[in-house]
Amino acid sequence: MGCSRTRRKVSHVSQHPIRIGIGGYGNLGRGVEAAIAKTPDMTLVGVFTRRAPETVTTLSGQVPVHPWDSLPERTEDIDVLVLCGGSKSDLPEQGPAMAALFNTVDSFDTHATIPEYFAAVDAPARAAGRTALISCGWDPGVFSVNRLFGEALLPDGETYTFWGRGLSQGHSDAVRRVPGVAGAVQYTLPADAAVEAVRAGGRPELSTREKHTRECFVVLADGADAEAVRSEIVGMPHYFADYDTTVNFITAEELERDHAAMPHGGFVIRSGSTGEGNSQVVEYRLALESNPEFTASALVAYARAVHRMSAAGQHGAKTVFDVAPGLLSPRPAADLRRDLL
Repeated sequence: MGCSRTRRKVSHVSQHPIRIGIGGYGNLGRGVEAAIAKTPDMTLVGVFTRRAPETVTTLSGQVPVHPWDSLPERTEDIDVLVLCGGSKSDLPEQGPAMAALFNTVDSFDTHATIPEYFAAVDAPARAAGRTALISCGWDPGVFSVNRLFGEALLPDGETYTFWGRGLSQGHSDAVRRVPGVAGAVQYTLPADAAVEAVRAGGRPELSTREKHTRECFVVLADGADAEAVRSEIVGMPHYFADYDTTVNFITAEELERDHAAMPHGGFVIRSGSTGEGNSQVVEYRLALESNPEFTASALVAYARAVHRMSAAGQHGAKTVFDVAPGLLSPRPAADLRRDLL
């Protein structure tokens, strides 16, 4: 009798869509809205913005838009808050603050400071009994899982990650925040020779500069010093200082005409050997027409997992390494075993 009641309770809960809030409504926030529209087990509670809500038009035109400061009043209405701010300035403040109020998922992508960010989010999430998944997207995120698989399956080997050619949202946002910049995009370009050497089964020692270059297209603000802006960009720690970076100054019209699309992609390659020196190469590739929409799709899938983990009492900060793949799917475990295993 008791087991029967438990089954009925779980079934009843599963019929209720997961209530999602979007924190921030730029390219990534719009991507989250688009992804939720394709996700039957979720419903969008609203968009929360630091802009004047009446100035924000959502994709559907049907989603309510609220001021950011109203979030503390909505803790009972939102199952998972998807944070869509930038990694340079927004998420370091928003992540810890919101993890004290909501289950959250974010795409913090400054690789070098992920350990510090994890700790900053973990403490308030644990104290509040919340679950906060950080650094989720395609890199960090999906590619992180592929790197882990490569190392685990081929312990005698080397892992290589190549990004691009594509527009980086985080790096573009960092450039736009440089004083004197009115608009900008940044592209990451993999070095073809390095990619082919790794695909051939070699294990070359490649420096950061040998694997990628970066190219920026910048619109200067009125009166800005071009050389000062260039110097600030190419010397930026964690973003450009370790790369050969080209800064091109263009007009606002050229930026709109030539750089409105947001393609990206890349490769994770594990080159290793097994047994008596048999070469084994594992490669995972992404080719994306819309970087923010794919990142948003990852955030939404992992929001489902966050909701389930929170319900199971798994609180504190989490990363993609802590999430079982089955938690990402809306399908029952029996269906996954039957159709995908």
